Formats: sequence, structure tokens, C-alpha cells
Amino acid sequence: MTAPSAVKAALSSQSIETPSWAYGNSGTRFKVFAQEGVPRDPWEKIDDAAQVQRHTGVAPVVALHIPWDKVDDYAALARHAEERGLRLGAINANVFQEDEYRLGSVCHPDAAVRRKALDHLFECVDIMDATGSRDLKLWFADGTNYPGQDDIRARQDRLAEALAAVYERLGEEQRLLLEYKFFEPAFYTTDVPDWGTAYAHCLKLGDRAEVVVDTGHHAPGTNIEFIVALLLREGKLGGFDFNSRFYADDDLMVGAADPFQLFRIMCEVVGGGGLGPGVAFMLDQCHNIEPKIPAIIRSVMNVQEATAKALLVDREALGAAQSAGDVLGANAVLMDAFNTDVRPLLAELRAESGLAPDPVAAYHRSGWAEQITENRKGGQQAGWGA
Repeated sequence: MTAPSAVKAALSSQSIETPSWAYGNSGTRFKVFAQEGVPRDPWEKIDDAAQVQRHTGVAPVVALHIPWDKVDDYAALARHAEERGLRLGAINANVFQEDEYRLGSVCHPDAAVRRKALDHLFECVDIMDATGSRDLKLWFADGTNYPGQDDIRARQDRLAEALAAVYERLGEEQRLLLEYKFFEPAFYTTDVPDWGTAYAHCLKLGDRAEVVVDTGHHAPGTNIEFIVALLLREGKLGGFDFNSRFYADDDLMVGAADPFQLFRIMCEVVGGGGLGPGVAFMLDQCHNIEPKIPAIIRSVMNVQEATAKALLVDREALGAAQSAGDVLGANAVLMDAFNTDVRPLLAELRAESGLAPDPVAAYHRSGWAEQITENRKGGQQAGWGA
């Protein structure tokens, strides 16, 4: 069994990337709900992200979404983050919120629209150069709603052409991370609907193109841990967008709906050697009715707890049971780890790191919520609109 000291060491090196957009206003297709104290610009989003890092110690990276986080000077934004103990992470492109993209972006039948979308992707690489970001994360809303609406194979050709152009533009230390989603907003075909499609495109692009697994982007009952295991085996798991869902892409706090699934996923990550810097552990969430910062802190804690339990799996006993064909014994090894209360271990680790044992309680005591509620009156709150 893994010694607690080894578990602590692994947890101490874990890095969880928080999304800038989760600090802003968000909502459903029907309504965006405003909250007091919400950031009005990317600078204030980073200030809030610094509070998550301050109380958890494992969230030093913030992902940006363009144009939601557009500024005049990205190098200055990177310095702003550095001064607060953070660095800028993945640059997320947005080719789904303009009228021209109604029939798609890089897969659109009109070459002029495809050119506009490609120019935006190049712009995102320029921003990576300015911020020192490693990852360009691409999710496409492209697809069709009706049979015959467009040529399915031609759309794949257009997608491949655009991805190849972006990949060629990347620097040697930069990666392209391709995300998939099986439906929404397109309901007949989606141009990147599953891990296999994303994997096929990344395989053709090269070593610096990898797949992102968004845990909310699967049909109910999908064995996500199998996908994770396979992509790790192939060296093509670039990162996660962690969230939780009851039905579809609910974007709830990670682990909220099915903590056992999160544990199973982390078991494959640990077993497949994916706990190092090669796999980006990103959150992708929309906190619609709950306070933003405490919800993000809770998500970070949930990832930590699932990771700790996965690290506690007795791999030797598990391997012996599997080799012996002991079905119940092998399952019991996993269940023993999952049923272990790791909260005392994590509280101890935080105390040893000079942090409060309970990050959420520490945040509430800090007075930050009251401070931003008072200081951020007026102006236009950040949000993605609906």
C-alpha cells in the first residue's frame, strides 16, 4: 500500500488549472444570473483566481478564453498573474458566438467564414506567444442539424485543413489540444463528436497534438475511464476539462454528481502515469446559482480527494487479485481506497504547507467576498452572455 508520505508528495506536486470564465457571470440558455462582486475584466478574474491558489496551494494556473479575456497587452496580463503567484495557462479559442458561425466555423461551407475562423485561431497562437502559454485548446460547435444539410466528409476535410494550418503555426514548445463533444449545439452531426474523431485528427497532425477529455461531454453511461486509459496508453491524453453532469453538459462542480466516476478516472490517470506535467488538469465549469470562488475551491478540493484515493489503491494487491482472476478481491481493493476518508490527510498536508486545513472556511474568513462586493460596484460585469 502506498505510504501516506508518498501520497502527500504526489498531491503536493499536483497542479489544477482554473478557468477565467468560471469567475464571471454565467447561466443557462435562458438566463445569465448576475452576482455581486463578479470581475469586470480579466485582471479582476486573475485576482479572484489568486484567492483560490492562496487557500488551496494547488491552483497556480489560469486558463483564458478569447475574446472573453481580450486585453490590449497580454504580456502585462501575464505579469499581473505572476505578481499574484499565478501563470497563464491554456488559451481557449471562441469560434461559436458570432452570426457568421451559424453553419460552422472552420467546417463552414463558405471559404470566407473559414478564413475568419482560422484568423482567430492564429490570433490565439499570437496570444500564446505573448503570455508564454503552452496549450491552445480548441472546441468547435461545428455540425449540422438536418440530414443533407452539408457534406459530412467535406466538413472533415475542412476541419483537417484548418487544424494542419494551426499546428504548423505553433512553436516547438506549444501544443494543440482538441476537445470533443457528442452533441449540442448541432443535433444531427457534430464535426468532432467523440474521442475517436479527435484522436484520428491529432494522430495525423503530430506529437504536439493531443486530445482533451471533458468529463461532461459524453452520453450517459459512457465509460470515461476507458477512454482515459486508452489515450494515456497511446500518449495522446493532453488534458482534462473537469466538471460534473447529471444529464449532458451541465458544467457542475467536478465530482458533484458522481464522485465514484471521478475516482475511477483518477485511478486510470495514476495507473497510466498521467499525474505528471504532461496532462493538464483543467476545470471547465459554469457556476450559475452558487458563489463563484467557493465553488471553484470546492472543485479543486474534490479533484484532490479523488486523486488521494486513487493514490491509496494497493496496486500490488490489485495486481495479484487480477492475475488470480479474483473478481471480488480486485473490486474490493478499489472500494477500500474509495471508501477511505482522505480529508484528514489533506488537512494535514495543507497545515504542513502553511495553509488552513479547510480552504472554503478560510476563504469565507478572509473577507475577500465582502471586499470585492464593495469595490466592484459599477462597470460591466464579465460573463459569456445568453
